Amino acid sequence: MLKTQTRYAIDPATAKTLDTDQLRDHFHVGGLFAEGEINLVYSHYDRMILGSAVPAGKALTLEKMAETGTANFLERREMGVLNIGATGTVSVGGETYTVENGEVLYVGMGAGAVSFAGAGRFYILSAPAHHSYPTKLIKLADARRVEMGSRETANERVIIQLLHPEVCQSCQLLMGYTQFAEGSVWNTMPAHLHDRRMEAYLYFELPEGQRVFHMMGEPDQTRHIIMANEEAVLSPPWSIHAGAGTSSYTFCWAMAGDNVDFSDMDMIPMEALR
Repeated sequence: MLKTQTRYAIDPATAKTLDTDQLRDHFHVGGLFAEGEINLVYSHYDRMILGSAVPAGKALTLEKMAETGTANFLERREMGVLNIGATGTVSVGGETYTVENGEVLYVGMGAGAVSFAGAGRFYILSAPAHHSYPTKLIKLADARRVEMGSRETANERVIIQLLHPEVCQSCQLLMGYTQFAEGSVWNTMPAHLHDRRMEAYLYFELPEGQRVFHMMGEPDQTRHIIMANEEAVLSPPWSIHAGAGTSSYTFCWAMAGDNVDFSDMDMIPMEALR
């Protein structure tokens, strides 16, 4: 079963006027990872699509999404698939790939229908593409690992870069996830902007009953959205994107926009945040 929805882009002046429910309606994505379903959200921020596929023992096939206006989903798009569950398979282009927990499958433009099977819980990200790069299974041993932060500032973490120019070619999709050391809860702080690219976060491996306070908004007009496990949030190009949890957690970050330079950030000093 395929379920879809659309999120339209809004400007920062409008965002200042939104209450909690309205903020969540525009930026929070809940209800993902329903068994036997493919759930997709078409965002008008850089035309990013994010969603999930949970086969739950039967095959699910993604072939077409009306919102793209193309004959098939990957006709003019590329895709990254992260497995946050048990072992599953993804079939595309006549090949079947076994995807373990924490691994990513990159699927290039024009690859055709994509089928999901097994016990995986697949997080899907897709962006428009201009060139067809080969489909590639990215295992943890292939990833680029960057250790950052410290225990003293509660942000000791490792950034695992999977769709990154040094790991796998893509048109504009960047993707990876960040894992925290026990006792660390702050991500991406001090905050930053990159007006050239939007971003999306998926918070997962968050224990039952715990929450992440996701920070967004212009640096001098910050807002927050409270996130539960396996929920996603859209971050517009004009917004900071940072968060702190009531426990350690993992989050998947993904970007689409003008470039694939992971370090292209406009840093915001702490004293500028309001």
